[in-house]
Amino acid sequence: MAKVHRPRRGSLAFSPRKRAKSEVPRIRSWAEADKPKIAGFAGYKAGMTHIMMLDDRQRSLTEGMEISMPVTVLEAPPMNIVAIRAYESFNGGLRSMGEAWADNLSPVLSRAITIPKKAHGISSGDLQSLSDEIAEIRILVHTSPILVTGIPKKIPDIMEMPIIGGTIVDQVKLAQGLLSQQFSINDVFEIGDLIDVTSVTKGKGTQGPVKRWGIAIQKRKHARTGKKRHVGNLGPWHPARVSWRIPQLGQTGYQQRTEYNKRLMMIGADGSDITPKGGFPGYGLIRNQYVLLKGSLPGPVKRLVRMKKATRPGLNVVKAPELLYVSRESKQGLR
Repeated sequence: MAKVHRPRRGSLAFSPRKRAKSEVPRIRSWAEADKPKIAGFAGYKAGMTHIMMLDDRQRSLTEGMEISMPVTVLEAPPMNIVAIRAYESFNGGLRSMGEAWADNLSPVLSRAITIPKKAHGISSGDLQSLSDEIAEIRILVHTSPILVTGIPKKIPDIMEMPIIGGTIVDQVKLAQGLLSQQFSINDVFEIGDLIDVTSVTKGKGTQGPVKRWGIAIQKRKHARTGKKRHVGNLGPWHPARVSWRIPQLGQTGYQQRTEYNKRLMMIGADGSDITPKGGFPGYGLIRNQYVLLKGSLPGPVKRLVRMKKATRPGLNVVKAPELLYVSRESKQGLR
């Protein structure tokens, strides 16, 4: 009998496949910049639609022709800057030196954390004198889900956002000027930029190895025990244990994933320009700023999506796309 050759079922690159600790993704690497700026932004996934545009990809078979492209819509209201956090080099890594909090904080912030009554270790005015000791400057920001009609919560999502580019002195000056203010997505990205997006995928609970790892359902002769949707062999007798490489049942989905090089197709100010008749299914109406990103994004609707400048851009896009049409057709068959 011929030996069957096939690639391995399922990728081990994402192991262990367990639930994410938080729906607010953690980003560990950031792109570089020429001048100091905020490194990223966050929005809420509303749904998908499609656009018509002129294909501006070089050496494409449809270059210069009108093409249709799927896009994901993110609602991106302004974010609030509530604190500055300084880090120093310590033992091969970073250690927090202290935080400088804003005086006038948003009332909704108290729903998420206990607001400190004073700065921890440093104040905003001390940052300039400590510039020689500071290794990295980050700001604490939070979203405003209370402004978003499609998100059924009032508790803001809090996250760290580094200041990139320039010298530490320039970064400190920028952070001091932005403290206790709001910033929008226009301050971070431009139309045509390539963006890396990070989000928590849709949770599917506990699933068997067929759905979780993509193994084959056993044939008729191999399923005489009544079991068809399980792995055929758990491994050798010795070592006397089951390897973690064996496909087994367990948690599926609800894991942090990053997708690279999503092109920013459009930034809009009025949500009514993009909301279809009847609203986006499972989300509703968009009432704030929004962005259109090429293709699909991880996670269900209403999920928080963090964005950053692409760390390894694979396409040299230097201009904004020329959009001809943005679909506002109902996603529910309404007329």
